[in-house]
Amino acid sequence: MTNTISLRNLDIPSLYKFGIGFDTMFDELIRQTSTQQQTNYPPYNVVKHSEDKFTIEIAVAGFKNGDIDVTVEKNQLTVKGEKAVNLDETVEYLHRGISARNFIRTWTLADHVEVTGAVVSDGMLTINLERQIPEEQKPKKIAITYTK
Repeated sequence: MTNTISLRNLDIPSLYKFGIGFDTMFDELIRQTSTQQQTNYPPYNVVKHSEDKFTIEIAVAGFKNGDIDVTVEKNQLTVKGEKAVNLDETVEYLHRGISARNFIRTWTLADHVEVTGAVVSDGMLTINLERQIPEEQKPKKIAITYTK
């Protein structure tokens, strides 16, 4: 009797018995599905420039120098924006449409993906990423010796 996996009732923990050595991948799938963010603030783009170069663009208009933190820890890229809310009592807003809320965005980076820089320009935070595979892990051609 065979078990059939359908998209309607995908049970990720049951996949452990089908793959050996994929524990971290399954753990990451479980973590991603259980902690999906409910917010879309701030908006962002992920741009692929080549097989090994990417950028993440995040709209951070209104955040000043020192309000944004970019950290990488154990393949987890975290961008945190904390804005000191300064509500001026002398100003009366008839409409307040510009958000002043804090945020935390996280992305899981693949192995060997490194952050090569981060720049804020015109209200956009651009984070440059590059996959840097070590020489010993790149594919290599093996010479074949023929004997007679």
